[in-house]
Amino acid sequence: MTTSAPSAQQDNRSRADAPGALRSQATMEIQTRQAQRLVYGRMTSEGKHEIVGLLRFAAMLRPIWGGSIADDPYADWWLVKIERELMRARDQLKEMESTVEQHLTGAPAVNVVVAQSLSPARLELNFSNPYAFHGAYLLADYDALVRASLTARHVGLMDSQTSEKLLALGGRVLRSAYETAKGYRYMGITRVDLAQGTAKARKALEAMGDLPQPVIAGELRAAYAPRVRGADEAAADTEESEDKDEVDAPADEVDA
Repeated sequence: MTTSAPSAQQDNRSRADAPGALRSQATMEIQTRQAQRLVYGRMTSEGKHEIVGLLRFAAMLRPIWGGSIADDPYADWWLVKIERELMRARDQLKEMESTVEQHLTGAPAVNVVVAQSLSPARLELNFSNPYAFHGAYLLADYDALVRASLTARHVGLMDSQTSEKLLALGGRVLRSAYETAKGYRYMGITRVDLAQGTAKARKALEAMGDLPQPVIAGELRAAYAPRVRGADEAAADTEESEDKDEVDAPADEVDA
């Protein structure tokens, strides 16, 4: 039996019925003022140093992510460092929260419930890569630490000095993780440039230093690193995400 080829009309109909691009939506609830301040951070101003917040971290990740798509070994190295620091910071915050939980369970016959905000702030997470979301997860861990610590202080299971020290340390851990994204410069370099010792490769070396050999060889990449697709697609992805990760931080949003 002979089967006729699909007509042009059928082919066009199939294309018209094809599903469009996927879009996801994520919303984060923030329950403490301490965590909310670190959404925006603080820009450098007279007498005050910069504090990198979640949105600034996400914005700094955009060129790094695009560089990784374009086979920039420096972008890959930055993603590896960012991933390691995010994991280390999450472990530290979880350990701090576990310490507070031990205080909260220290009162015999008293069941203490960690305080929750009656009207938590909601933040739309319109991020363009997984590591920006991991930055949000880290902020959520800090938010949980603040809630637990303030609860323990309120019910007399942790003194104010211990609580303040713990929250200050947690904040430093979070900010240190976000600051790992600093220092990268998108220079259009690829592994081919590095192998050939081009002028771009020499400039990148001067600006960002040496790279570990496993990174140069492409053997060491971050767990969520993007598939390498070339410079054109990397530029298109960057342009498409320009309306995301916006940073309009009030200069005085975070206390020193």
